[in-house]
Amino acid sequence: MALSTPSIFEHLTAAFPELTLAHDEAAPCIIVPAAGIKDVCLQLRDHPDTAFDFLMSLSGIDFADGTLGVVYHLASMTHKHKLTLKVVVPKDAPHVVSVEKVWRTADWHEREAFDLYGIVFDGHRDLRRILMPYDWEGHPLLKDYEVPEFYNGMKVPY
Repeated sequence: MALSTPSIFEHLTAAFPELTLAHDEAAPCIIVPAAGIKDVCLQLRDHPDTAFDFLMSLSGIDFADGTLGVVYHLASMTHKHKLTLKVVVPKDAPHVVSVEKVWRTADWHEREAFDLYGIVFDGHRDLRRILMPYDWEGHPLLKDYEVPEFYNGMKVPY
């Protein structure tokens, strides 16, 4: 039986009272503290009533207010329900606990968010750039990012 986000939130708050239910533009989501995301995800994956066995996507966001975010879109193939989780961290200390050991598909998603936004996923077994060259300076999807005029002596087309 598919559960709604509010009912999943109610289920989770017994173990994680620090969670917040938010209503974004598109759909409701659950706001999770950065340090607790792995524990929440393990609970969502392993509890038979939720059984979130699929991480559909993990994306970085620059909110342009001094914070960065990570959005997790989860699905349960068993129960046919979906859920959105969100973590918000300060831009000057963008650390989030990795969920790469919960769902292996998070490996490349977290590397992409690290590469393009500078979000550090603590506990990730191989956190390194995935799209930009290893010696690239900065994180190109940050709202305040300035494209360099040259890279290794070559003009950067932009």
